[in-house]
Amino acid sequence: MKARAHVWVEGCVQGVFFRYETSKVARNFNVNGWVRNLPDGRVEAVFEGEKENVEEMVEFCRRGPPGAQVNDVEAKWEAYRGEFSGFEIKYR
Repeated sequence: MKARAHVWVEGCVQGVFFRYETSKVARNFNVNGWVRNLPDGRVEAVFEGEKENVEEMVEFCRRGPPGAQVNDVEAKWEAYRGEFSGFEIKYR
């Protein structure tokens, strides 16, 4: 079953390769979407793919890469749209 999650990650999550590691893990799980830094210090991401793989991405966001300190993750489950053909790091 296909799924989509819109995620916001709060904590020490910028300047610690969070976006890069998220994109690497997403590609490994065959998850499409994007990730970006927000001006308020959070990271925002959208993940689409098989439900279990999207769930893995949300769990990755709860842990973060080495060097990150995740304080909170808000995950909003949305209807799958199939609008992405890969995974990208957005720069605003």
